Amino acid sequence: MKNLLSIIHLLKRFGIYVYTGNRKDDIDLMMSEVKDLYDSGLLQQDEYLKAVLLLRTESAR
Repeated sequence: MKNLLSIIHLLKRFGIYVYTGNRKDDIDLMMSEVKDLYDSGLLQQDEYLKAVLLLRTESAR
């Protein structure tokens, strides 16, 4: 995963579209969705960790 767009594409693979109109809220919702996918066993650990790290970095901006 290289940027926020790659996480958007990851979520789209599972039919999840996130857009609230607010960047911070979008990132928070993406974090929740990624965690749910991981908890459900649909994401591997390395994908999950990369996504969480990237989302935390983006959230700090």
